[in-house]
Amino acid sequence: MAGMKGLKKKRRIQIIAIAAVALVVSTALVGYAMRDGINFFRSPTQVLAAPPSEAEVFRIGGLVEEGSLVRGQGETVRFNVTDGGAVVPVSYRGVLPDLFEENQGMVGTGRYVNGTFEASEILAKHDETYMPKEVVDALKEQGVYQAPDGEDS
Repeated sequence: MAGMKGLKKKRRIQIIAIAAVALVVSTALVGYAMRDGINFFRSPTQVLAAPPSEAEVFRIGGLVEEGSLVRGQGETVRFNVTDGGAVVPVSYRGVLPDLFEENQGMVGTGRYVNGTFEASEILAKHDETYMPKEVVDALKEQGVYQAPDGEDS
């Protein structure tokens, strides 16, 4: 009978060990996601100043450069995003949002590969209420941001 008791205890220790490992892993993953979240957003100026690694997924935001939108063959769309200082070419496969236009704000999620931002998701941002504060700040810094409806900002 003593053998059974030892087995149960051993089993409990195994379960505790597995739970502890799972906790450490999930904590590390959350920490990693949070760390990524801090530099999750970049303006085109920041991307060109310090290009992220091709593995890193981040968000880029700015204005769609006028005259840069090219709807290519199939579903691939190319355009440039600018913050008034730097310009980053973007390629995107998929359907663009209805509000997507040149000279409008946009935010894309994706990776920077060989000098082009390969977007997995594109969001159109029409005004300050939707635009991430970082985009607005980046545009204001470059002196190209106009407040909606001609308000003075």
